[in-house]
Amino acid sequence: MQLPAPAKLNLFLRILGRRADGYHQLQTLFQLLDFGDVLEFERRNHKAVSVECDGLDIPLQDNLIFRAAQLLQQATGCDKGAHIRLQKNLPQGGGIGGGSSDAATALLGLNHLWDCGLTLEQLATLGRQLGADVPVFVRGRTAWAEGIGEILTPATTETRHYLVLMPDCQVSTAAIFSDPRLTRDSPAIKLAHLREGDLNSQWLERHSGNDCQALVETLYPQVREAREWLQQFAKVQLTGTGACVFGVFESKQSATEVFAELPGKWSGFVASGVQVSPTHRQLAKIASTT
Repeated sequence: MQLPAPAKLNLFLRILGRRADGYHQLQTLFQLLDFGDVLEFERRNHKAVSVECDGLDIPLQDNLIFRAAQLLQQATGCDKGAHIRLQKNLPQGGGIGGGSSDAATALLGLNHLWDCGLTLEQLATLGRQLGADVPVFVRGRTAWAEGIGEILTPATTETRHYLVLMPDCQVSTAAIFSDPRLTRDSPAIKLAHLREGDLNSQWLERHSGNDCQALVETLYPQVREAREWLQQFAKVQLTGTGACVFGVFESKQSATEVFAELPGKWSGFVASGVQVSPTHRQLAKIASTT
């Protein structure tokens, strides 16, 4: 069984304040994309779980896919195992959810493969133990997020196309959120549009921005350089705490044409926004044929 693990973008990110427990109160819009990693699952009749990925040098106990499998086994008492192969298309440390999405796809895929029968809500609760962004990928909808990112409301956005650019650096999320220079007093957005069911491009343009961007560009000049290059062609901003930046384009073709001019020192990809996760769409197809 093969399942995609899609990337995400933060179309905006506002930090409203810091809580007493050290976590940050924020507002963001998670946009799921039609591009990402791919996980291939093979069921085993014994409890062992193995993970294979060329070029990814992470100890097994630290691998989010392996930890997701262990969590599901512990939560359900499942005595089955699996071998999981990861095709890594998304850069690490890019702010596009690669590891979180892989973990979510592991939970969704193994829940199906092992016939565990957990609901999306139960899987999302498990996923929260692995990372704050895992639940949005488990639930599988482009979503408005509040709190520390765990309060999710499905949102509908107009289809837009993106060129995502990865500078040659990895940003430390912990370093950004602990830095005293980080903006922590942005006003909250009152989201009447969400109740109306549609966030159009004009609304998104008006509220775009990322409170982490100025600090990230100060600490990582490579991010500023990438943003300035892409800004020749489109409106550009940082996603998450970085390091990836993205430009918004009217068509996939126009994004692809700019991608063809990308300097060799950077990597990237072209993708379109989707409302429903490709993981959920693929699982629905698999379920309909079994």
